Amino acid sequence: MWQILQIVWRPVLEILILTVGIYYVLIFLRGLRGTRGWAVITGFVALLLMLALVTSILDLRVLRLLLGTFSTFFVIAGLVIFQPELRRLLAELGNQAYLNDLNEERENIEVIIETVERLADVRIGALIAIEQSIQLEDLVESGINVNCEATPEMLETIFFPNNAIHDGGVTMRGDRILKAACIFPLTQKQGLEKSMGTRHRAAIGLSEESDAIVIVVSEETGAISYAYKGHLERKVTVEVLRSFLTSVLVKRREIRARKKWFKLAWARVRANMLAQSRKEGE
Repeated sequence: MWQILQIVWRPVLEILILTVGIYYVLIFLRGLRGTRGWAVITGFVALLLMLALVTSILDLRVLRLLLGTFSTFFVIAGLVIFQPELRRLLAELGNQAYLNDLNEERENIEVIIETVERLADVRIGALIAIEQSIQLEDLVESGINVNCEATPEMLETIFFPNNAIHDGGVTMRGDRILKAACIFPLTQKQGLEKSMGTRHRAAIGLSEESDAIVIVVSEETGAISYAYKGHLERKVTVEVLRSFLTSVLVKRREIRARKKWFKLAWARVRANMLAQSRKEGE
């Protein structure tokens, strides 16, 4: 038994490492899908594949040599372009403690729902960005550090018209309000409705640059809208918003819970294998 383990442990370890690596690459790409970063990476990969195919078919040796020479440069360029996303991914890989379980995530959703419902009833404009895997601090301009627990009362106070920081957006992470009075990037999309205000354009713009969920309450009509990955859903009900937030945010927590279970299960298997090998060695 021990001899068999000595033969197969390296191939098994390589397969596991490749599986985990491919899994996290897919998670990273899924987080970029629908954003401008996705367009950048697909264009970058398509260009490299096209050049490689042309050089192979036409046997362009000089171009093939240049591609091989500059391959390290391409890797470094990718690391620089996607540095914020990679930093976030590595931080999650090193985080063994999940601070919020599914119930806490649902509580966070209810805080947002209650806030939006109150603001819509009295027609107070609001712009709330819920951060996910891509950090927003590199995408928003200005902003005042708040760093406090998110409650309906606090969010209402921030967006109250007479408040000095009511103009602009709020960024949130989990159950924390990070910044207020933020300026979000405006979308460059053409053909949008002329009646669409700056808040809605900013919501679309930020959702194009990240995987954040951006919620808008119209000051003129009290209508509720949300933007996600460049798409804006206008005049939704509170029930629709709650369903959407649950489908995105709670699902993300479930994926993290499965990842944690996999790590624990693999740790148990590895411990059993070591214990068995020690017994056979004795």
